[in-house]
Amino acid sequence: MEFTAGARLEVRITPDDVGKRVSVRTETGAGEGAARFTDTLGILTSWTDGVLTLTRRSGETASLAESALVAGKVVPPAPARRRGVPAASVAELTRVSTRAWPAPETERVGDWLLRAAGGWTRRANSAVRLGPADPELDRVVAWYAARGLPPLVQVATGGGDGDERLVAALDARGWRPVGFAVLRVGALAPLADREPDGRVTVGRELTGRWLAGSPSAGRDPAVARRVLAAGPSVLLAEVAGGAGEPPLAVGRCVVDGRWAGFGAIDVAPAHRRRGLGTALMAELARAALAEGASAGWLQVTPENTAAGALYERLGFAEHHRYHYRAAPSD
Repeated sequence: MEFTAGARLEVRITPDDVGKRVSVRTETGAGEGAARFTDTLGILTSWTDGVLTLTRRSGETASLAESALVAGKVVPPAPARRRGVPAASVAELTRVSTRAWPAPETERVGDWLLRAAGGWTRRANSAVRLGPADPELDRVVAWYAARGLPPLVQVATGGGDGDERLVAALDARGWRPVGFAVLRVGALAPLADREPDGRVTVGRELTGRWLAGSPSAGRDPAVARRVLAAGPSVLLAEVAGGAGEPPLAVGRCVVDGRWAGFGAIDVAPAHRRRGLGTALMAELARAALAEGASAGWLQVTPENTAAGALYERLGFAEHHRYHYRAAPSD
């Protein structure tokens, strides 16, 4: 609960607090017997015509009637990063992650990079922020329509310098949310501080065998090869299967300055819970350290709780969240 039981409840926010992180309590179920209350925490993105809009860390928006306010206060920024977790801004990680997943076709439009890869993965088929200005939505829609792709805009939330106001504006214009993800960061040295695992081989060539171990790549191998083989410094790891069989597990890491981005970590279902995912990441971390990287990042969907728990154990803490906004279909 954001408001301690028994504490005096006051509305201590005004429209001047738009842009700040706030916690509000609203009364719900009025006239239905005992009053019920709902607490909402997020960035106050608008306060217009008696309606407050908050954008939560998850990227979801909440519209609250001013008349239902029971309490409200400005709260400090999200808790400081955990000890040992690399420091970074949302903007820095957005740039690094964009370079790590390069689309075959791109165009800079204002402060946004438009990316297309034949529809393979939202990351390679969406507009991503490179500067402070908001996207030119009409140009974004036209660019993707010319390629037969749905217009998507990637937005970040919950990191201190995210897109909460843009999220609220897109929400108001009917751009619906899709594809939620969590970006986590962690130090490489603790991950690599274990005995080398002989099951894992690390190389640079994106082979057909490696692609056979990646279910997502199998949806469009030609485009996947173009995306996965590109990047500042690409490392590819695998755990071999039997003769003529696909790998038991594969993983990819892109080294970019101090950062090492882990992705496409896939373990065959029959071979999970054997430590193969941890082994892949540890060996990739060892190789990335040798190239001068010190910090790692990765992305995982919120619903993949097993992977999220693994990454937490490996020292990767949540930095921020992001999702995509899809243009109205009509």
